[in-house]
Amino acid sequence: MKKALIVDDSLVMRMLLKRILRKNGFEVVGEAENGLIGVEKYQEINPDLVTMDITMPVKDGLTALKEILEINREANVVMVSAMGQQWFVDEALKYGAKGFLVKPFREENVLKVIQGI
Repeated sequence: MKKALIVDDSLVMRMLLKRILRKNGFEVVGEAENGLIGVEKYQEINPDLVTMDITMPVKDGLTALKEILEINREANVVMVSAMGQQWFVDEALKYGAKGFLVKPFREENVLKVIQGI
């Protein structure tokens, strides 16, 4: 079973993603409410997949993405944001994100993005 880490400052979004991932074969082994804790948990648990919100307190998702990719260039990080602005998508993909989800999302959209990770 693949391991997942969910990083989002919204408890509701973490719960929704957890339900979707568990239902589709992932074991959710960690959650974090900001990018700082997300990077720390990534180092501790080395998950197969990270879902990373972009806009968070303490450390934003783009900064955390860069730090995770410095730890492991092959990390599978999918960015999640309520802001569907093309700039965020371009930046996240430029830095090495494997995909991008725009909130609110549906289960089939999540699956399409994480398929094959």
